[in-house]
Amino acid sequence: MNGIGELAAINLTSPIILSFALGLFAALVRSDLSVPEAVAKALSIYLLFAIGFKGGVAVAAHGLDARLVLALIVGALLSAVLPFIAFALLRVLTRLDRLNAAAVAGHYGSISIVTFVAGTSVLERQGIVADGYMVAVAAIMEAPAILSALWLVSRGEGGARMDAGLWREILVNGSIVLLVGAFMIGLITGADGLAEIESFIVTPFKGVLCLFLLDMGLVAGRGLRQSHGLITPSLLLFGVLMPLIGSLAGLVAGLALGLSTGSVVLMMVLSASASYIAVPAAMRVALPEADPGIYLTLSLGITFPFNLTLGIPLYLAIASALAG
Repeated sequence: MNGIGELAAINLTSPIILSFALGLFAALVRSDLSVPEAVAKALSIYLLFAIGFKGGVAVAAHGLDARLVLALIVGALLSAVLPFIAFALLRVLTRLDRLNAAAVAGHYGSISIVTFVAGTSVLERQGIVADGYMVAVAAIMEAPAILSALWLVSRGEGGARMDAGLWREILVNGSIVLLVGAFMIGLITGADGLAEIESFIVTPFKGVLCLFLLDMGLVAGRGLRQSHGLITPSLLLFGVLMPLIGSLAGLVAGLALGLSTGSVVLMMVLSASASYIAVPAAMRVALPEADPGIYLTLSLGITFPFNLTLGIPLYLAIASALAG
């Protein structure tokens, strides 16, 4: 197994990471390069469907067992608990008020599906196999963190409103429905279903991911430009420190469950990532007073690139040493 530095170098020179870097550079130098919103939406729909479908096929081949069920339970618990750790860290490191600290904390219990995909790509290049059911773990880790964030706000003055509209936003969020739905289609149709659409769902996947990350780089770069003055050094520290803490929680959980090395890496990646799709959508409904310039810039502009460039190689090296 390669060392952390070599893994990071390999990761940094992959087309996926370089596509993100291109978008980031273009935004920071104020280029007029852009990805039309409809195209960006189509790319994200394709990726979520492909990820969910292939995960369902893998589970169909693997079969349902106790380890899968335990992994789902542990994933949900991690998603619910990590926001409390993030909230406590924010209150120690920063001067964020309770509302904004809770909103940020919710992002760090939920997950980034693109970071998860980047982690699987690194594993593939290293020839390391992960269990297909980790896609189901990713899906179940989307929502509990939102509920934890709202509970944290409810402990302060004013509280948060858990009305029907908010529950609907959480439970039928488009990304969650698509990921879970595609997973179920893959689970039902199995290998035969994959064979029918393999040329669409497998071969173009990494190319589409490159274009999606180009757009993510553009979005992250614009956010960094516009958030000048909002993101203090202490918030920057949080954006790097929290994924490291989350990855350690994922490592402990993966080792306790007896997961394979590849699955331990993905549990670390999921626990270290921060949502920039499902949670922001819920926060707009539940906590409209929270500042998206803070929580989106931290999750997408700081933690996301950290995980893509340095975090994933670090998690892989640690998991390989302890679980390999």
